[in-house]
Amino acid sequence: MATGKTVRPASLWPSGAVCEEELRDLVRTRRITEIMLAVLDMQGRLKGKVFNAPVFLERMTGGAEMCSYLLATDTGMNPLEGVQLTGWNQGFGDFLVMPDPGTARILSTRPGTVIMIGTPVHHDGTPVQVDPRHMLRVQLDRMLALGYEVKAGVESEFVLHSDGESGPVPAWSSNRDYALDLPPAALSFSRHLSSALADAGIPYEAFKTEGAPGQAEVTFPYGDALDACDHYALFQLLARDVAGHDGLVPAFMAAPQTGTGSGLHLHLSLWSEHDDPGFDHHRGQDLPPLMKHAIAGLISALPHLAPLYWPGVNSFKRLRPYSFAPAFYNWGLDHRGCAVRVTGHGRQAHLEVRLAGSDANAYLALAAYVAAMVHGIEEKLEPRPACEGDAYQDTGAIPVYTDLADALHHFEHSTAAHLLLGEDVVQHYARAARTELDWHRSRVTDTERLRGIR
Repeated sequence: MATGKTVRPASLWPSGAVCEEELRDLVRTRRITEIMLAVLDMQGRLKGKVFNAPVFLERMTGGAEMCSYLLATDTGMNPLEGVQLTGWNQGFGDFLVMPDPGTARILSTRPGTVIMIGTPVHHDGTPVQVDPRHMLRVQLDRMLALGYEVKAGVESEFVLHSDGESGPVPAWSSNRDYALDLPPAALSFSRHLSSALADAGIPYEAFKTEGAPGQAEVTFPYGDALDACDHYALFQLLARDVAGHDGLVPAFMAAPQTGTGSGLHLHLSLWSEHDDPGFDHHRGQDLPPLMKHAIAGLISALPHLAPLYWPGVNSFKRLRPYSFAPAFYNWGLDHRGCAVRVTGHGRQAHLEVRLAGSDANAYLALAAYVAAMVHGIEEKLEPRPACEGDAYQDTGAIPVYTDLADALHHFEHSTAAHLLLGEDVVQHYARAARTELDWHRSRVTDTERLRGIR
């Protein structure tokens, strides 16, 4: 397969992205001995198999079989019931995972190992419709058919934990927002993470500590939307590896403790085939029509798609007033209280969608956002007026849902969701949300015992 990439000299220790020719050379010289073939599960986690490298290269063109339940489980890897993809009535058969050589990356946290993301397909070669990566591709292709490429940047918040006497506790105890005198745990983690990302060839912009105990944020540069999600998935894997070496555990939860919210903010813009920015404008100017249509689509369609970006019970515990998480489906100019923030200047002008929490699958959240923008552009929708005051008092806007049950009801009975995503996708992800609700309804929590035992 011709890639056009230059192979690095064999004398150099490999790092970053590797093309197929280079990978074969690294395997031949035994500097790479294992290849991880990964798929994205419904929760956005990389799952898969670790192959003996020569065996993997022999079979790469034919793909590898993996159990189809990888795309039909809850967060604890328990199989979902009542989904069309797989189940006990079908024997939990396999699908094929076709490697995407363009995603191959060196993992310095696991010496001698390359990871490659794959695409699940049925044995007749057709894509698995509920695969998060495929779902994003479908929406990106819909936008491309309108003449626009989506560029995206990811901003991820999470909380680092260490072991305490009664369980995990935040790795530092105070508000260290924008601190440059980093706590030792944050300093060690950030240095090791920076090295691991550089070794994998994953660019990032900045690391900063945040406002809650143990909370940190990593931002990634703007670029191709699918690449942005691939890089983010690999970042989460590397963050867990690096944190583990430091005796820490990162929590990618929307509300890892009472009073703390961690967001997954996605920054989006649209570009024409001639690399012209569709959102180009300067502050004080009227917004471009394309940007208005995109905003209107986000505000009108996203209430129908909430389980794709708020997948769990915990997702809604982040949505508190005056927490920098939105309370309404509204938008504003450089307004961090709104669900959609217009930010940037000139060619860099873009939209920041602040709805998803850290527990969201980035592929699914972005698929929902792009589907909503496509809807707004196709229908030439016009947005309601921008919020110019207190975004938490914007009662003319649609309020966010208070819990997953409410969001699920609107999702599975929504004509818009079925039209934008397809019946199979809605049925599959509705079943996942219902399973999440059923799990929580059958458990007694520590908080319940604390309030009830007197």
